[in-house]
Amino acid sequence: MNRTSRIAIDVGGTFTDVVELSSDTGEITFDKVPTTPEEPTTGVLAAFAVTSAALQEVTIFTHGTTLGLNALLTRNGARMAVIGTLGFRDVYLLGRTDRRPMYNLTYRPPTALLERYDTFEVPERSLFDGSVLRPLDVEAARAVAATVAERGYDSVAVAFLHSYANPAHELQMREILAEVAPEVVVSLSHELSREYREYERTSTAVLDAYVKPIVRRYLTVLQDRLADGGFAGRFLMTRSGGGAMTASAAREQPVSLILSGPAGGVIGAAAFARLIDRPNLITIDMGGTSLDASLIVDNEPVLHQGAEFESLPINTPSLYIHTIGAGGGSIAWLDGAGALQVGPQSAGAAPGPASYGRGGTAATFTDAALAVGYMGASAPLGGRLTLDAGLAISAIEPLAAEVGLSPLALARGIVRISTTKIMGAVRAITVEVGRDPKDFALLSFGGGGGLVALDVARELGIGTVVVPPGQGAFSAFGMLMADVQHDFSRTAVIPLAALDTDLLDATYAPMTDQAREVLTSEGFAGDGQVLMRSIDVRYSGQEHTVTVLVPDVPGAEVAAVVEKEFTELHERQYGHGMDDPIEVTTMRLRATGLVDKPTLPRLAARVEGGPVSTGTRSVYLSDEEPSVAYALYAREELLAGDEIAGPAVVSEHTATTVMHAGDHMHVGGYGEMVIAVGTFDTVPETTADQPAVLEPAGKA
Repeated sequence: MNRTSRIAIDVGGTFTDVVELSSDTGEITFDKVPTTPEEPTTGVLAAFAVTSAALQEVTIFTHGTTLGLNALLTRNGARMAVIGTLGFRDVYLLGRTDRRPMYNLTYRPPTALLERYDTFEVPERSLFDGSVLRPLDVEAARAVAATVAERGYDSVAVAFLHSYANPAHELQMREILAEVAPEVVVSLSHELSREYREYERTSTAVLDAYVKPIVRRYLTVLQDRLADGGFAGRFLMTRSGGGAMTASAAREQPVSLILSGPAGGVIGAAAFARLIDRPNLITIDMGGTSLDASLIVDNEPVLHQGAEFESLPINTPSLYIHTIGAGGGSIAWLDGAGALQVGPQSAGAAPGPASYGRGGTAATFTDAALAVGYMGASAPLGGRLTLDAGLAISAIEPLAAEVGLSPLALARGIVRISTTKIMGAVRAITVEVGRDPKDFALLSFGGGGGLVALDVARELGIGTVVVPPGQGAFSAFGMLMADVQHDFSRTAVIPLAALDTDLLDATYAPMTDQAREVLTSEGFAGDGQVLMRSIDVRYSGQEHTVTVLVPDVPGAEVAAVVEKEFTELHERQYGHGMDDPIEVTTMRLRATGLVDKPTLPRLAARVEGGPVSTGTRSVYLSDEEPSVAYALYAREELLAGDEIAGPAVVSEHTATTVMHAGDHMHVGGYGEMVIAVGTFDTVPETTADQPAVLEPAGKA
């Protein structure tokens, strides 16, 4: 029998993580290679090269990339235009009139993706019920298409009024563009969102068109390179709403990839939560450039119907993930007042932190962690990159001299400030939305998560930290858990009292047929297809909605069951209920194609004795405790049932975990490290009332 494998590759800002699952033995291996931002395909192929499988042996390849997101961040996407209904040319540029940073007098909105020069309008008009008030003016449409071709646009977004109810005019416009401007890539708003709210739907189409040429080129080149090497398996991409989509679907709807970078870790966290029976988790994923915080509630990730990028709405389902610029490569600097700050600027993969020895000179979080002793220079990072402590200290010294501190004291300050920023990210997804962090365990992963997890948990009163196996490449592991998903929706603003099974069946029938057709075309048979119905509900006159699953009850009971569930969810999310009439706004269908899930092997238990320390390392905690001995352990040598008391440093191939005095770790059956967090008085340096910002000596 031929050997087969499944591979997942997650491209980060600094490292590209790869996980290989041997389908024959169930063995899972984790690894890292440097990211190659100048040529991302090269980094992906390098990740394949460190696996043991030949390309022809790979049956499923799941990939996560920030290519679309990076194009938006750097504003180097496609040169694009937008075509709207006559009289609504400025829908996208006007946007909404709300001002979120209400009291920030210096606020300026993010740079728009296009200018008014790039907006066009065509005479046509459909109404909210799908009827046509004014047919598409074909001659005017051809004139606009000719102008688009003449100006040399790479792509165009078409967003006509009420096309969610009747997409005929958008489809007609695409045919005209294909004839008059065949080289232009086209995004139609109704194919991305069949929901009302013109600005949000237009913004989604604009974002899709902005990244589509770039993503298409990348995926085409990558698929060709893989095919040349013998790959003939299924190629999947992770998507913003959790789950995955085929590479072919991703080429057509790349807007679904924009916020997909951290999705793999959240998908993996939900699966791991079920495996170890910890249904409620806060996740922190600290990579080289950023940190992503999210929640797992009752074994499921929190999903939002819609997301934003720099205040630009994306009208597609997305996982609830809060991202901050706090990664291993985050650069330390002094602000205008002379106070020490860390990030969001990052040294990235090139040149990287100073300690990488690749020409970087700026002090980063990684350099600080190495300087204080959290990390060591003896074991190569990822098995390939040896850190240089001398270079780390040299990068820190200029800042330390300017602040009036020793290099080690400043390094400790860098670590503490990063920890404080991460605490803020966790508070944003818990305390600020009415959840108590103490009701959760903290699941830490990513290359840097284990360095700060215990301090973050201690500050927030979280009693347990869980570190999964292969934490440094856990996001890639999560991709192996991703099913193929498609989301369909239809706007239907009706009183809840009018909702019954006949109306539901009539609305869902076309969505169901489309969903099954798509999944079947992607190779999923009937028993591998799962369809889930939900509806968005609100009090009449409200702006925001609550999503409720459609109950499987007799028709006469549907409205009553939905009302009860809505009232409970509204009370939980907003803290109150009302007696106002209730209405439905949107009907949704999630179609899932089930992919075989890997089974995480159980770790062997130790028969006698206990874990053996490989030595000790001095860790700088403060000027009063400049050299505290921390016991060193190799995670690869730990077995199920092992216990370790802090202070200790547990190193592994892709990451490091730091435990302090009072922390106590137990190794679980799947190799997870479950750490009981010590109290404040056992860790004198890290206290809740200590300042997080260091200032130069003599400054107030």
